[in-house]
Amino acid sequence: MCAAALEEFCGSAFWNASYLDKEDPDLPVCLEQTVLVWIPLGFLWLCAPRHLMFLCRRTGVKHMSKLYLCKQLVVCLLFLTAIGGLAVTVGEDFGPNNETTVKNYAVYYTNPVLYAITWILLLLCQEGVRRRERAIDSTSLFLFWLLLVLCDIFPFQTLLRGALGLNPEAGATFLSRITFNWFNSMVIKGYRQPLVQEDMWEINEAESTAYISRRFETHMKFELGKARVRFQKMLKNKEEKGANKDEKKKKKGKKEEDSYPNSWLIATIYKSFKWILFQSAFLKLLQDLLAFVSPQLLKLMISFTQDKSSYAWEGYLYAVLLLLVALLQSLFLQQYFQKCFLLGMKVRTAIMAAVYKKALVMSNDNRKESTVGETVNLMSADAQRFNDVTNFIHLLWSCPLQIVISIVFLWLELGPSVLAGLAVMVLMVPINGLLATKARKLQVENMKFKDKRLKIMNEMLNGIKILKLFAWEPSFQAQIEGIRGEELNVMKKFAYLTSVSTFVFTSAPAVVSLATFAVFVSVSSDNILTAEKAFTSISLFNILRFPLAMLPMLIASLTSVSKKRLEKFLGGDDLESDIVKHDPSFGRFTISTYTFLSADVSVDIKPGRLVAVVGAVGSGKSSLMSALLGEMHCTKGFINIQGSLAFVPQQAWIQNATLKDNILFGSPCEDKRFKEVIEACALGPDLKLLAAGELTEIGEKGINLSGGQKQRVSLARAAYSQADIYLLDDPLSAVDSHVGKHIFDKVIGPNGVLKNKTRILVTHGISFLPYVDEVVVLVDGKVSEVGSYKSLRASKGAFSEFLDTYVTEDIEVMLDEEDTQPDFPPEDAVSFTLKRENSIRRSLRSSRFDRTLVKNSTLKISENSGETKKGQRLIEKETMETGQVKFSVYLQYLRAMGWGYSIWVFLMYFIQNIAFIGQNLWLSDWTNDSVEYYNKTYPSSLRDTRVGVFGALGLAQGLFVFLGTLLLANASVNASKILHSELLDNILRVPMLFFDTTPIGRVVNRFAKDIFTIDEAIPQSFRSWLLCLLGVLGTLFVICLATPFFTIIIIPLAVIYYFVQRFYVATSRQLRRLDSVSRSPIYSHFGETVSGLSVIRAYNHQERFLKQNYITIDENLKNVYPWIVSNRWLAIRLEFLGNLVVFFAALFAVISRNSIDSGLVGLSISYALNVTQTLNWLVRMTSELETNIVAVERVSEYSEIENEAKWVSQRRPPESWPDAGRLQFIDYKVRYRPELDLVLKGITCDIDSAEKIGIVGRTGAGKSSLTNCLFRIIEAAEGRILIDDIDIATIGLHDLRNRITIIPQDPILFSGTLRLNLDPFDKFSDEEIWRVLELSHLKNYVAGLQEGLQHEVAEAGENLSVGQRQLLCLARALLRKSRILILDEATAAVDLETDNLIQNTIRKEFSHCTVLTIAHRLHSIMDSSRVMVLDAGKIVEFDSPSNLQKKRGHFYAMAKDAGITEETATSL
Repeated sequence: MCAAALEEFCGSAFWNASYLDKEDPDLPVCLEQTVLVWIPLGFLWLCAPRHLMFLCRRTGVKHMSKLYLCKQLVVCLLFLTAIGGLAVTVGEDFGPNNETTVKNYAVYYTNPVLYAITWILLLLCQEGVRRRERAIDSTSLFLFWLLLVLCDIFPFQTLLRGALGLNPEAGATFLSRITFNWFNSMVIKGYRQPLVQEDMWEINEAESTAYISRRFETHMKFELGKARVRFQKMLKNKEEKGANKDEKKKKKGKKEEDSYPNSWLIATIYKSFKWILFQSAFLKLLQDLLAFVSPQLLKLMISFTQDKSSYAWEGYLYAVLLLLVALLQSLFLQQYFQKCFLLGMKVRTAIMAAVYKKALVMSNDNRKESTVGETVNLMSADAQRFNDVTNFIHLLWSCPLQIVISIVFLWLELGPSVLAGLAVMVLMVPINGLLATKARKLQVENMKFKDKRLKIMNEMLNGIKILKLFAWEPSFQAQIEGIRGEELNVMKKFAYLTSVSTFVFTSAPAVVSLATFAVFVSVSSDNILTAEKAFTSISLFNILRFPLAMLPMLIASLTSVSKKRLEKFLGGDDLESDIVKHDPSFGRFTISTYTFLSADVSVDIKPGRLVAVVGAVGSGKSSLMSALLGEMHCTKGFINIQGSLAFVPQQAWIQNATLKDNILFGSPCEDKRFKEVIEACALGPDLKLLAAGELTEIGEKGINLSGGQKQRVSLARAAYSQADIYLLDDPLSAVDSHVGKHIFDKVIGPNGVLKNKTRILVTHGISFLPYVDEVVVLVDGKVSEVGSYKSLRASKGAFSEFLDTYVTEDIEVMLDEEDTQPDFPPEDAVSFTLKRENSIRRSLRSSRFDRTLVKNSTLKISENSGETKKGQRLIEKETMETGQVKFSVYLQYLRAMGWGYSIWVFLMYFIQNIAFIGQNLWLSDWTNDSVEYYNKTYPSSLRDTRVGVFGALGLAQGLFVFLGTLLLANASVNASKILHSELLDNILRVPMLFFDTTPIGRVVNRFAKDIFTIDEAIPQSFRSWLLCLLGVLGTLFVICLATPFFTIIIIPLAVIYYFVQRFYVATSRQLRRLDSVSRSPIYSHFGETVSGLSVIRAYNHQERFLKQNYITIDENLKNVYPWIVSNRWLAIRLEFLGNLVVFFAALFAVISRNSIDSGLVGLSISYALNVTQTLNWLVRMTSELETNIVAVERVSEYSEIENEAKWVSQRRPPESWPDAGRLQFIDYKVRYRPELDLVLKGITCDIDSAEKIGIVGRTGAGKSSLTNCLFRIIEAAEGRILIDDIDIATIGLHDLRNRITIIPQDPILFSGTLRLNLDPFDKFSDEEIWRVLELSHLKNYVAGLQEGLQHEVAEAGENLSVGQRQLLCLARALLRKSRILILDEATAAVDLETDNLIQNTIRKEFSHCTVLTIAHRLHSIMDSSRVMVLDAGKIVEFDSPSNLQKKRGHFYAMAKDAGITEETATSL
């Protein structure tokens, strides 16, 4: 009681033992604010009266010592801090800037007051001590100070904690901020160990989702309001103009565009973030201007080396200026990037938050317009696109500016001949555009093949067991390899295109400078190329390259598609909030002639009643529910509801959270109530089955629960919520009938948990109607009758008709109540058929996800539930590589490319680099002519040679890059082909066990994402990396050539560079991983919200979900922000290195100016100026290559899994084997995995040729294991199986599996033609296929199809009924004509008629074969020659059915349960 009062007093938990149960213990804040404050203060207050007595006595005047004055001063200061604390609290709560409604808790008022009083008291006490006779100090005051210090240790620790978790950026100095030094701690931590989410700093308030979203919302309201007004005006104008004749034309052009308020999003973004925009624009402008200072300094530098009479200090000045300009440029550029990326991040966050918020209030019409997938796309793809565009938005004005300034400076250098170079540059742009459109077409084509390949891959993995049982792997392998071949062809074309565009891009600078210089020297013989002119121009051309390449790309990326989609979505109508009134003057629940969807309904419901709503399919029952929730469009009338709602939708909506969280749904947990609800909703038994009970993590969309379980969880959520009114939309349809009865009794019915609440139940279960208070009958959206069950039954109206239609269901429900054992049906034929239909529906629902995902779901739990028993854990956790990638992986990729190719590619690129350096050396030599032929005429032959060689070297560069890229394209396609083939080849040969323990998604991911990376990303980053590396080496070589001193500097620079790079790569890689891991919860939470909207709105939990969304986005931002900073951290350090290279190149040029040509100086410095960017790219590329090469590692991991036995071995059985079909098991034992127990424990039996054997046993007795052993899906632990005296373990798997046939339990088909599904190897003629179709009663159906045997089967055979699929599987078996047939309860999912057909065909067609039938229902095996009863992996009985009946053992008991007596057995 006391603790609760304290918790209210300070607004947080008073005590929580978990605070102490960790390495660095702490105390709850509430305890620190109360107990730890009161102990010292209380002590002082108790001791104070004694000291105060001395104040009352008159004593002689004592002088005040310095110590005393200091003490009193300290206490006065403490008194002031207490008053200050109080003032801050009052200001927060009642100040002018107070926006929030949440006030501070009482503790923030009482503590400062208590302290203030205490300090006054202490002043008086110290004065009292001074006045005491012969007193130097006081024990009690000393103890008070000691207690105060001791009690403040924990609060101080809490303060420190808070400060350490905070972002160090907040407290960083100016210098640390501009150099990003504050980020060092994160980089070092990331280098020492892989970073985890907990290492991330809290984000600043200004970057938090809630803050950004608030600002964006306010501007959006205003702008959207304006846009809506414009939109209304426009509509009005249109209507007025409607009379005009040209209206039709207008409509055609404009219809698409203007069906919603538009052009407000950009304005909103601008207004929300304009300050960052202005700051970054200013920084960009400064950086652009500084970029043009370097070439001018270079010009001065060259003239300084030429003019030997100038003073040395000038040279040093220029060198320092070069360094200074470069440093400033780096600082401005990095701050600009930081601001831009931050802006991009904020825009993305704002859009994501806005889309989420909109989704919560979106009207139903709006919701129908876009699927969940599309809405999630708005949040992921479109928000990301805005993020990317805002990163580079300033280039729109900066690129043209750079181009103009460059041209001006070039004109000053070279006059009109610049236009020649410019013309070449402009010509390049359309060429690039043309190549880009062509490439886009190829990419679309490539995606088509990819999708097709993955679709087949997916199906193949889902039906892998069938492929193994029928030995069909080669056929599918060929199919996939075929598609892959086409895909690789398109890739090759794409790669060739890329190499052409690379050729254009590489030779561009060479061609441009060639054109300019050639024209310059040809125009007049007076024009001589000097070093200043040449190298200044080249520096300027280098600046020009970037904006010219960027502009077309930027314009292409500014697509308005995303803008339109977002404006349409965010500008849509909201749900009308006033449809449902809450007026207490009416009854509890009234609907008055409420019209929606052209239906009229009037109902009045008293509190505490149970009302059933019935009606045929499509009569508007669910629409009525939606109307009550306020989700329908109201045309007239009103709804009045008093009290809170709970809603159970027809399709249960389950969150990806624990089972408990799904039921609590944000309410506080009360154990007693929780247990009651679990019990009432029949969830008790299910909890026992789930690994972690109520804490079991439920997968997305409730994947690891059956339909019935989901429905019961959904109902439990409603029951727990303690609302006043319950809307139950047919919650009993998905559960088995006996469970339905339990739920009705315990929850919904007159004696259930909800008996005093108002309940509206939509139902098809007629059996429940007698127990409800009132029945509302809907016909075509109108209420036709209302009344109690008896009165309606008597009135013989629509309700009675309805009952007569559904009366058969009545029987089923009633029967089910007596049927205690749901495994075996009663003999009654009607209910038998009905149950069969139900089970088909159910098996359809569950079979898709059964195998992989149910197992997948136990993943998280088993990790938490302590040590799992050996082998109990089914799904192994996916290995995520951390740290560096092994060098062997790179070698493996090079090997796949082919060593020859790899060496040639390197050679080509190397020669290109030599040509590049050669061209520039030639240029520097050419410029020396100006000194030689000073005031002489320049011979034209020499001029032509100079231009010719310069041009030839330029072309050589382009050519070699082109060849290198071509070779690399071939090599990478080669690598893709080999790696994919190895992977596919191996996956098809992996034992079945692997697929049981690995989620299919994980395998598909290898074929999708990882192969995609190998196909596209790796070749790209490999090429860029190689070019960057050679570029950097070339630059350093040229500088060393010009100024040999420079070699001294290279070593220390390289060492620093290496360390910076290693630090960065380690941190950046892990931040990237964390980013992608923390991004998926945002989208899955959003998808979940959209699909559960009506439930969230019904329970009125929008606020809670909004907050949850803010938290998820913030978690992601915590990783994105450091990642942005890590890039800046790296860039600024590398640019400093690059700037040092420039500085030293200039410095050494000054030092050795007497021994060096001006041409070489120009060359070395212009090279150095270019190195900064290349260095930066090199690290980026290294990091990217390392991230991408992981794909090779992951693919090879699956290419090296152990295989099952060989498909074909040395020892091959004779062609006619097995001719008799005799089976012998000799002491056969088997286990699924080495560490598990035996499943079959020594099976010994003989089965003669053509015998018909039935195999029965309870679930888990080992029936299916027996068939798996026959096909060697699992291998023997001991013992042998002989078929016609050949030990099956000695022959190849395909030889074995091709000779025996199975009709499996679930009929699995593959997309493709019917013919492919029957005969994938084209072994049989059409006549044979038609014959088996006739025998399997499908001939009429197939003949009736347009394409006959070529009829396309949909994925998993969706376009055929379950019965037809089962018959197709029978046709497969008939086609193979094996001597041994295994039936795995093949008739579980078909209706009685089909069942009969199948049984007859099998009896007739397989009379000469050995048939083993695994029966789940005993009827089907009562005519077998012998029945094998398995129990716990042993044979317990094996005899003819009649003998076993007489024995009265296991079989007799099972038969009795199934309602088979000896009489019925003999009649069967």
